[in-house]
Amino acid sequence: MSALSSVAARPANQKRRIGTLRLFFALALVPVIFGVPALQNSPAASALMRSLGSLCITTAVLGRFWAILYIGGRKNAQIMQEGPYSICRHPLYLFSTIGAAGFGLLLDSLTLTVVFGLGAFAILSLTARREEAYLRATFGAAYDDYAARVPRILPWPWLFHAGPGVELNLYALRRNLADALVFIAAFPVAETIRLMHQAGLATGFGIF
Repeated sequence: MSALSSVAARPANQKRRIGTLRLFFALALVPVIFGVPALQNSPAASALMRSLGSLCITTAVLGRFWAILYIGGRKNAQIMQEGPYSICRHPLYLFSTIGAAGFGLLLDSLTLTVVFGLGAFAILSLTARREEAYLRATFGAAYDDYAARVPRILPWPWLFHAGPGVELNLYALRRNLADALVFIAAFPVAETIRLMHQAGLATGFGIF
């Protein structure tokens, strides 16, 4: 086996994915803390953005649990094509991207909504490509057929179909709970930054 095929035959490094995402958001939060949302003086616009942000975060948490119910501990062990996996090949990454964009909305910033959403999408798309190299090496034509019918991350809802039931994996659900708590933490983080702004601790440039 060549060095290239050996690399392709290994699953994606999930710890590296998580570390990259954490570093991205940590760096992106620096201008947020010291900047001031341009919409903070528009209560109606701010309220709308926070409501949309809350909806995105809730969708992300519930969507990830929905996907975990199907994939459970079977990731990289089989080609899951039911439920959320019938509308896109990486629904966990889809809902994570929605949650990242929701965090930007909670911060009253359209700019950060785009930066967080596109940033998460780009990082997760690269991870998805690495995962698919492994799946193609493992399942061959069966995965090629699945990939030809179902989009990678952006969903096609009209493709949805589901079997009569799912196999519950409590370990996978507990592990996903830790990821869900990261998204839920967006609420106190956003509120803390907002209170800092209101207290005059951040007087920098405006962030739209």
